[in-house]
Amino acid sequence: MQLPPTLRAALADRLDAESFDDLRLAGSRLSQRYRAETRDGRQHLDGEAAVLAYLAARMPATFAAIRASLDAVAGRRPDFVPVSLLDVGAGPGTALFAARDAYPGLTRATLVEASAPAMAVGEALTRDGFADTADVDAGEALHVDWVRGDLATALAARAPADLVTLGYVLDELAPAQLAPLMAALWRLTAGVLLIVEPGTPAGWQRILLARDALLEAGAEIVAPCPHARACPVTAPDWCHFAERVERTRTHRLAKSATVPFEDEKYAYLAVARTPAAPPAARVLAPARKGSGKVTLKLCNDDGSLNDRLVTKREGELFRTARRLDWGDALE
Repeated sequence: MQLPPTLRAALADRLDAESFDDLRLAGSRLSQRYRAETRDGRQHLDGEAAVLAYLAARMPATFAAIRASLDAVAGRRPDFVPVSLLDVGAGPGTALFAARDAYPGLTRATLVEASAPAMAVGEALTRDGFADTADVDAGEALHVDWVRGDLATALAARAPADLVTLGYVLDELAPAQLAPLMAALWRLTAGVLLIVEPGTPAGWQRILLARDALLEAGAEIVAPCPHARACPVTAPDWCHFAERVERTRTHRLAKSATVPFEDEKYAYLAVARTPAAPPAARVLAPARKGSGKVTLKLCNDDGSLNDRLVTKREGELFRTARRLDWGDALE
């Protein structure tokens, strides 16, 4: 996956004059906080240096995970064409860039963010990144409204949106905050709610808690689960996916990287007000391919989990299986 040209240009304009040594140092500190899932009362993006490090080191991979999750939504709900977005814990606007790339007809976005430095950088980034992106079909430019505040107070006054997103936020919250937040987000969801977390065992557990709360509230699962039964994946395994994103020059230099790409591991959940036809199964790991055979790890629509061996003798199913990738739906 590549970043859209508007985002690449906006990041280059903001970062090209910065010191790569400073970006690397701030990026290392930020990555350490993310990996440790530090909760010490401080925001991860607590200053401009941290925000710029995020733009250089984390925004491309986060964009890729959210964008891939939206592709999964589109695959199950091709009829869903949102015009309004509510992004909660928006950072510098990552989910907005992903949502606009997935849904060019998006014309209204409300971005809620508690960090003043992240909001300041995000306001400039989204203003520059969407300056010339009026949608031809809709005939309207994108209107972005930034709202600063913590989740409890900022969400109380918000209106429902077609698409509601929460990306890489739950790891910053105390466990007791999850259920009230899910109730608030579901109240504000007119169409689809998408939650994305790091693809770690802890991130998957938070997704499961969100899944339980939203199913209890009456939400319909869109992706990735092909069913609403109990998750069949058990520890030490966990459900997650991966998306490869092409690194920009700034991204490579900020991370002292040599390879031209990064694989972002993520977990996600998309739910909706109206049901979507579930696939027969979802592929939960890279396919294991051999001569005349493919083995797929499948989460099935009956709630079961199994490794499915597909051989060349199965004809069209074998040809389909050879094309399937980690995270794909088996129809």
